[in-house]
Amino acid sequence: MGEIMELKQVGEKTYYIENPTNIGIYKVDENGVFIIDSGNDKDAGRKILKITEEQGWTIKGIITTHSNADHIGGNKIIQDRTNCPIYALGIEKSISEFPLLEPSFLYGGFPFKDLRNKFLMAKESKVTEIDNNLPEGLSYFTLRGHFFDMIGIKTDDDIYFLGDSLFSEETITKYHLFFIYDVQEYLNTLEYLSTLDGKYYIPSHCAATKDLSKLIELNKNIINEISEKIYSICSQERTFEEILKIIFDDYQLNMNTNQYVLIGSTIRSYLSYLYDQERLEYQFIENRMLWKQKAA
Repeated sequence: MGEIMELKQVGEKTYYIENPTNIGIYKVDENGVFIIDSGNDKDAGRKILKITEEQGWTIKGIITTHSNADHIGGNKIIQDRTNCPIYALGIEKSISEFPLLEPSFLYGGFPFKDLRNKFLMAKESKVTEIDNNLPEGLSYFTLRGHFFDMIGIKTDDDIYFLGDSLFSEETITKYHLFFIYDVQEYLNTLEYLSTLDGKYYIPSHCAATKDLSKLIELNKNIINEISEKIYSICSQERTFEEILKIIFDDYQLNMNTNQYVLIGSTIRSYLSYLYDQERLEYQFIENRMLWKQKAA
């Protein structure tokens, strides 16, 4: 059986559907709504359509926080059924329109067939640059770090939808690692989140909360933990593959194709971060790229 989606009201005009990827809903008029993200596949899209139809609402638009497949998976079926516009920022627009870009970027080449799956590659949809196209009552702000041009959405009910800028204590405890494109920008976003003043905050993969402080601290701590672990691993010369294996072994994680590209890309991002912090260096020896702590 599929996941059960539950509609919850958090403001006069603001709702969300509790889901593995939370879906935001904002009433732009008596019967029209904008939704924020669309879930992980066409089944999620169908459920969103069913819930909105049961409320007598018409979907007037979709706002994409970022283009990971679990956030845009329902885009195509909803757009096909309603002809609604979809809005996204920058690179997120491009990947939503050309979803093959996501597994290609993660793999670093043409993705073999096992990577061309719905978890990494949604169906394409027609997307408009967000610019100033949002209806009155909605505004967006950038939340870079997890992905290229990720955004959050604020409603005039003082509700903040935060995309994948924060991960839950359960996720961190179970997996330790989660996907990050740019570690420094992720840390910058955590600092920005601490300045927000709203009634409710709704990260995509966490329960809605009135207080972000604990989540921010948890996420900041795990970033520092992973950074120090990789730095420690590089006390001797290591290839990327060696570092990846040690990380998986130490955290007792099981490798599969999706995790290889997602966590592999994330580990490369940490290596870039530590290199840019001048804590690691690399050299090529016998045609192998080796990472090591930078000499004092």
